[in-house]
Amino acid sequence: MELNPKTYEPNIELTEFVKRYWTLDGEKENIPLKNTIVPDGTIKLIFHYGDTYKHHSQNGEITVLPKCFLIGQLTKPYVIEPVGVTGSFVVQFKPNGFLPFTPIPIKEMENTAVPLDILFGEEGIKLGEQILNANSTSERIQIIETFLFKELADKRTIDNIVKSTVETIFNGNGQFSVNDFSKSNNINRRQLARKFSSAIGLSPKQLAKTIRIQTTLKILLNEEISSLTDLAYENEYFDQAHFIKEFKEFTGLTPKEFFGNDLKMSLIFDKK
Repeated sequence: MELNPKTYEPNIELTEFVKRYWTLDGEKENIPLKNTIVPDGTIKLIFHYGDTYKHHSQNGEITVLPKCFLIGQLTKPYVIEPVGVTGSFVVQFKPNGFLPFTPIPIKEMENTAVPLDILFGEEGIKLGEQILNANSTSERIQIIETFLFKELADKRTIDNIVKSTVETIFNGNGQFSVNDFSKSNNINRRQLARKFSSAIGLSPKQLAKTIRIQTTLKILLNEEISSLTDLAYENEYFDQAHFIKEFKEFTGLTPKEFFGNDLKMSLIFDKK
C-alpha cells in the first residue's frame, strides 16, 4: 500500500487537546479500493488538499465527503473510498480534546462528517480555504494552531474528573470499572457518565471498549499470537465469543477475516 503517512507533534501548549497531526499522500492505483476506519476514541479535523473520498454507509448509501470536515466519535467501522489521488492533512484530537472548540454537542456528531461551515461558520470556510491553499505541512500546522489558540482564548475548562477518567482508561488499556472509579473518586456514577459523555461523546464504558479493542489489535499486529482464546483472556474479555462479538462490532469482521485482508488503513499509524 503506497501511502506515505507522516506524523507531526503539536505545539507544547496544545498537547492537552491535540494528539498529533498527520498527512497522507498517495497515488490512486496504490490505494485499496475501500478503507475501513476503525473507531479509536478520537475526533479528527480532516482537510483533503488532494481528491476527496466517498463514504459507504452500512445500509449501502454512498456519499461524497466534503473537502474539509470534522469526523465525530466513531462507534462502528467507517468505510471510505478514495475518488482520486490522496492528499490529506489531519488534526487528531485527544478523546476530550475537541470539547473547548465545539459549538455543537459532541454526542450529535457521532459517526458523522460535519462540514466546517456548520462547525465554525464563516471562520470555518476561511480556515478550510487557507489550509487547502497552503504550500507545505508546516504552513498548515501554523494556520490550524493560530486558529485553535484563538478559539482557546475563550475556552471552558474541562472538568478534571473527566480528564482523570480518560487517563485511567488509557493507563489500564481499556480495563475499567465505572463502579470502582466512581467509588474511589467519590463521585456519583450517573453524574460521572453524564459529564463524561457530554465531554467525549462516548460513555466511559464505550471508550474503555474502544481502547481495549485497539490494544488487542496492536498486540495482534506486533506479536505472533498462537491462539485467539489466549488473546481474549489476556485482554480480559469474558470469553472467546465475547471477544469475537466485540471485535466484529468495531471492525466489521471476525478476527480471522480481519487478518486475512490487507492491513486496515486506520492502523498504519499505530504499528509502532
